[in-house]
Amino acid sequence: MKKIGFIGLGIMGAAMAGHLMDAGYELSVYNRTKSKADALVACGAKYCESPGVCARGQDAIITIVGYPKDVEEIYLGADGILANLSEGAYTADMTTSSPALAERIYAEAKKRGIHALDAPVTGGDMGARNATLNILVGGDEDAFKAMQPVFAAMGKNIVYEGSAGAGQKTKAANQIAIAGALAGACEAFAYARAAGLDLEKVYASISGGAAASFQMSNMVRMALDGNFAPGFMIKHFVKDMAIGAETGKEYGATLPVLEQVLREARAIEERGGGADGTQSLLKYYE
Repeated sequence: MKKIGFIGLGIMGAAMAGHLMDAGYELSVYNRTKSKADALVACGAKYCESPGVCARGQDAIITIVGYPKDVEEIYLGADGILANLSEGAYTADMTTSSPALAERIYAEAKKRGIHALDAPVTGGDMGARNATLNILVGGDEDAFKAMQPVFAAMGKNIVYEGSAGAGQKTKAANQIAIAGALAGACEAFAYARAAGLDLEKVYASISGGAAASFQMSNMVRMALDGNFAPGFMIKHFVKDMAIGAETGKEYGATLPVLEQVLREARAIEERGGGADGTQSLLKYYE
C-alpha cells in the first residue's frame, strides 16, 4: 500500500495526514477550504479538486470530516469516493458518524469489491499531533489487518472492534463516558465556586485522588485558566452525543446522564458557543 487519498484537513485531519507523509506514503488530499491544504501541498502532497478525484487511483482513502451528512455525501454521492475508487482498494472513515451509515457504506463498498472500514478516533487534537490516537475499527478483520500499518502512522492503541459499524458504536460509548466525566468535574467546580472556596486549592486537593480524570486534569484545568480554545468543539460534541442518544434508544439503553449533558451542550451552542472547546461546559453550570 503506497498511494493514499486523505479527505478532511481540520484540527485533527491535517496532523494525521502529515504523519502519513512522514511515514513515506504518497498523499493526495482534498478539503472544502483549499487553503487548509497549503502546508501539506508545500511538503509534497497533491491537491485534488473533489472527493471523487482524490479517490481515483488510490490504494486507500481516509476521511475525517464534520458530520454524518458530509460522510454520506463524499462516499455515496454520484461522483463520490465509492464511484471512483478502484476494486480492491480500501477506505477508512475516521469521522465520528452514524453506525447505520457505516453499515450502508460497507455494504455498498462490498458490492464494488472495495474494503470499507469505520475507524473513528479518540485523543483529540493532541493525539492527532503526537500520533497517539486511539483508533476504533469496524469492518472485516482482513481489511483491518491490511490497514494496520496506515493506522500505526497515526495512532498507538488500534483496536479491531468487530463487524461494520462496531467502530462507531465503540466511539459512541467513549463519548457517553466523557459526557458524564466532564459534567461531573464541571459541577464540582461550580459547587466549589458557589461555596466560596479557593478553586486552586480545591483543584490541588481533588484532581489527583479518586476524583481524578482526564477531563478534570485537562478540560477543567483549561477552563479554570480562562482558556476556552477548542481542542474539540462543543458543536462536534453535540453531534457525537446525539448519535449516542439516538442509537441508545434504538438499542433499548437508558442514558439519562448523556441526555442531560446533551441538553446542556446544546444550550451553549444555541448561545453562540458552538466553536468553543468542551471545557466551556463549566460556563453552563456557573
